[in-house]
Amino acid sequence: MKYQIMLNILMTLLSKRKVTAQQIAERYEVSKRSVYRYIDELNVCGVPIDVDRGRYGGVKIADTFRLPAGYFSREEFAATENAISAMYSQIRDKNLLSALDKLKSQQKNEKLELSVCGNIIVDGGTWGDSKKFSEKMRVCETAVNECRRITIDYFSRGGEHSKRVIDPHVLIFKQNVWYVYAYCHTKQTFRTFKIGRIRSAAFTGESFEKREIRRDELDIDFFYTAENLTEVTLEIEKNSIAEVGDWLGIDNIEPHGKTFTASVSLPDDGGLVNKILSFGGAVKVKEPAELKNKVAKAAKRIAETYGNSGICETEQT
Repeated sequence: MKYQIMLNILMTLLSKRKVTAQQIAERYEVSKRSVYRYIDELNVCGVPIDVDRGRYGGVKIADTFRLPAGYFSREEFAATENAISAMYSQIRDKNLLSALDKLKSQQKNEKLELSVCGNIIVDGGTWGDSKKFSEKMRVCETAVNECRRITIDYFSRGGEHSKRVIDPHVLIFKQNVWYVYAYCHTKQTFRTFKIGRIRSAAFTGESFEKREIRRDELDIDFFYTAENLTEVTLEIEKNSIAEVGDWLGIDNIEPHGKTFTASVSLPDDGGLVNKILSFGGAVKVKEPAELKNKVAKAAKRIAETYGNSGICETEQT
């Protein structure tokens, strides 16, 4: 009975997105205390449910949440759809038609979800999270276009978790990363949020008045000054030319004996070392010495983390 009630609560939230704890308690004949306990257990299972206290509060589920792709098999979904359609043909109950619409709205499209804008198709998803990412993009894009306020569960660069109420003004795509620039009511100022760090998002039901945004207001550096750049010379192995070309531009890579080199101006902002290491030794820093030492120290820390003995054992096997 417990798990049946939990499933019913989940289905209620998926169809209405927001109800009161009292309404749930009355509908399923349980106490409000039990409702809150069931909600806590659903949260532990990974369902993003929030409880807002007060006069205008309620229990709500994130607009980015959908049932897992494997919740219904194709055969189960088809059987359920046919059964409800057959019942509706005999009993013209609008509730049956509503149930069918809600069921269809939860069906996952097995194809990769892509953002389409004019003649441009964008796959902005992260590895293993393309569908969840597209749901977050959908909510953020709708919020920007329709001036709808949203709440987000957000993780900062340092891993700190917080809940924010934001007014999204513009979407930004920079260096293969999607951001949303929004007014943050928590911080009382405009901030830029990485969409990949948003765990869930939900509409509050409120709207906001969008203001014009100037490029110089954005806290993302689209153009670096000479003071922010470092002259870097890299040695690149042939089999990594394509990948490095995606990063630096193939026109910046020149043949040099058996290898290739690139002399470019790059921002040494903390992410450069990680980017160089991501090529697994196929990219070597020649200049400057300071950056070369940073990469060497970072590589040493990685080796110490995994342990030299483990590496030797793997090679021997």
